[in-house]
Amino acid sequence: MYPMRSVKSQLALFSVAFFLLATTGCQSHSKSESYVLVANNLKLPYWQTVDSGFDRAGAEYGVTTVLNGPDKFDPQAELAAFREAVARKPAGILVSVADAALFRQDINSAIAAGIPVITVDSDAPTSSRLFFIGTNNIAAGRLGGKRLVEKLGDKGNVVFFTYPGQPNLADRLEGYEDEISGHPGIKIIDVIDIKGDAGNAFDAAQSYLAKTGPDKIDAFVCLESASAKAVAEVLQRAHATDRTLIAMDVDKETLQLIQSGVIEATVSQKPFTMGYVGLKALAEVHQYPPKAFKSNYTVDAFAPYPVFVDTGTALVDKVNVDLYLANAKAAGAN
Repeated sequence: MYPMRSVKSQLALFSVAFFLLATTGCQSHSKSESYVLVANNLKLPYWQTVDSGFDRAGAEYGVTTVLNGPDKFDPQAELAAFREAVARKPAGILVSVADAALFRQDINSAIAAGIPVITVDSDAPTSSRLFFIGTNNIAAGRLGGKRLVEKLGDKGNVVFFTYPGQPNLADRLEGYEDEISGHPGIKIIDVIDIKGDAGNAFDAAQSYLAKTGPDKIDAFVCLESASAKAVAEVLQRAHATDRTLIAMDVDKETLQLIQSGVIEATVSQKPFTMGYVGLKALAEVHQYPPKAFKSNYTVDAFAPYPVFVDTGTALVDKVNVDLYLANAKAAGAN
């Protein structure tokens, strides 16, 4: 009969084995490997956070990371940045898709050329991308929608702010509509295209705030991270404390506006995690590539890749906002 190892010795052996596997994996990569993150609105804190996760994982693997894309919302400029990335023949591309139809063919061409492409934050589900990493955006919309319904009860007029055509924002709106559908007294008055400029949200909010009587707007909902602060400024200037404002994402200013009560709540995503997991996923594909990429792994029950990696969402309000600010401070994000 063989003697049984103690639990501690088994754990020690496991730890050594895990360390050896981890360090061996990292040593198989090098700075000659280049990975590109392509996105829109790169000046937004949200994308700086995604990039910090991308860079962190890149440093752990010892590879080169590159960020490319326009500072403002500009799908055509982002497509040009994606094409530049493909021309470099990198080890992999992580891309947030501003317009799924616009990007479809170029993603397909990159995959056909053997360049791994994974979508992040905003998907291109009909393209040949390997899979999507990000938020379940319909669920995120439902999460915000539940709070909206709680605040309005069964009656109220609502205005949304968004970028039409961007898949993740369309899904969030669908989630809100799902929650509102059971409350016929809640009316969606307008869905405003801010055209990538928070100033347009400011102007529209001012106009709608002036409406009274049955046309009064009771709630403003921002489906992206740029517009909520502009709408909050409108409400603050007018001392309008009888309106509900629901935001998206957890940059420092948004969290502070929740603390002060101007914003009712925001839906938190995990942008750092998206970038971090995205780089690691691309590095794994590069290290262990298939013989050839398929055009559609979604319909393959034996695919080596998932369809969707959900990085999670949560509702942030006055109850838990201090925890989010403390975590951001600990991470050096504010």
